[in-house]
Amino acid sequence: MSSSVLTRPVPRYRADELLAAYLPGSFYYSSPSGTVLADGVCAEVRTEPGRRAEGVAAALTTAVDDGVAEPMVVGALGFRPDAEASLVIPAVVRRAPAPGPGVEPTLGDFGPWTVEPRPARATYTDAAEEALRRIDRGDVEKVVLARSLELTASRSVPVPRLLARMVHANPEAHAFAVDVTGPGDRATRTLVGASPELLVSRRGTTVVANPLAGSRPRSTDEAENRRRIADLLSSDKDRREHAHVASQVAEVLGRFCGELHVPAEPEVIGTPTMWHLSTRITGTLADPTDPASSSLGLAEALHPTPAVCGTPTARARDLIAELEPHDRGYYAGLVGWTDAHGDGEWVVTIRCAEVSDRSVRVFAGAGIVAGSDPASELAETSAKFRTLLGALDVEEAS
Repeated sequence: MSSSVLTRPVPRYRADELLAAYLPGSFYYSSPSGTVLADGVCAEVRTEPGRRAEGVAAALTTAVDDGVAEPMVVGALGFRPDAEASLVIPAVVRRAPAPGPGVEPTLGDFGPWTVEPRPARATYTDAAEEALRRIDRGDVEKVVLARSLELTASRSVPVPRLLARMVHANPEAHAFAVDVTGPGDRATRTLVGASPELLVSRRGTTVVANPLAGSRPRSTDEAENRRRIADLLSSDKDRREHAHVASQVAEVLGRFCGELHVPAEPEVIGTPTMWHLSTRITGTLADPTDPASSSLGLAEALHPTPAVCGTPTARARDLIAELEPHDRGYYAGLVGWTDAHGDGEWVVTIRCAEVSDRSVRVFAGAGIVAGSDPASELAETSAKFRTLLGALDVEEAS
């Protein structure tokens, strides 16, 4: 790790203090590596698609030249290369250690909720059937198909309490809340979630990626959980799906790293609602001074991984645009931060929702490969909805 990282001053706050201080419009990010709360806007960062890291590096250099102490860029990028982005250099940044266990606050009574699946369940399984036909004829090897639930509450949903519930339910997740309000939005729009999937982190010369693919719902019965974990580890379909992701992530990071460690076998990690096949890949950068090796540069090179898109990437992304009736926006994109040293952390925006006043749009996806069963993939998306639906006290995952 570089000496500049070791000597960098870090204000002393508690994680619970920063979570309590979050207000709509702030940027919040917490993970096992620590907590970041950013407020205000020192500068908006305008970047070109495909050259986000280059634009961010230039903005950070300007900020340093202007006397900004330890500037950082925070925000989110959408799924498609030409998708919207929300990136700023905040005026104030506070940092703290990782969150610990806490008592989940109540959200309040927002019922009765209205729930509208988009697309309808039958439309989603039809799309999965079509994806399997394209896989059979060799168009793609894997494609990830997503759907959403459009939820409407009886009154405005309080994002700070929703975020706090998600952090306390799973303090080891990569929790986030970021303002993604666009020019045409009539109300504040916030992307909030608790992602289990680290796209990439960089600390000095060390990089880490933790791709996930292959899933089972978590049970309340521990014996059943042991059975599901064993089934996941022995599943040919899930292991093939996972291999697509891990091999591509390793190939991309190998372009930047002089040393790379890729475990021979995946392990299983758990969230409060799911079990996932996981491979933790670590590497040492060959040239940490290269702007392309910044945390955001690495994230751009990796995005989108087969975990949220498919393989081959371009064909899978085109098939997603054809088969999904609604644009993903920020879902399956990136959220995180990067600093002037190139260090930072970016996660895949899954287990997330966009909240705007009384409306909440919740997202989930499933990977389609040869041998996939459309009904099972639909059930997987329903299981993944449980992270947000549980935080919102919505019972039915339609």
